[in-house]
Amino acid sequence: MAEANNLFQVEIITVDRVFYTGEASFLEFNTVSGEMGVYKNHIPLTTVLAPGMVTIHEADGNRIAAVHAGFAEILGDKVTLLAEIAEWPDEIDVSRAEAAKSRAEERIQRKDENVDVKRAEYALRKALIRIDVAGYK
Repeated sequence: MAEANNLFQVEIITVDRVFYTGEASFLEFNTVSGEMGVYKNHIPLTTVLAPGMVTIHEADGNRIAAVHAGFAEILGDKVTLLAEIAEWPDEIDVSRAEAAKSRAEERIQRKDENVDVKRAEYALRKALIRIDVAGYK
């Protein structure tokens, strides 16, 4: 159980909704530089989000979400993730994610010069994250 004086505000905002607002004792997410963990009073920082799992450590337990690209602003008592897409495990259509995974793998293995390999790799990563996060239902 987290102590109240260790809690900080967390907001996750997407283009179409305020995905999450609450308090956390610890926040984990992926950036383009690697995995990051944030406690209250972290140094101020702005960074670029990478597709990945976000773990929000709340007083009552952990919440897991998938986040796909965006920015993170870290202030002493507040972290804001501005995400392209954010999804709770029960919002993820696993069969659609599996199909996207198969399409991306096929594009990568085709080795066709008309295929944008970086885009296919990005699509594969997003699909794998969705599949992984959906397992937390």
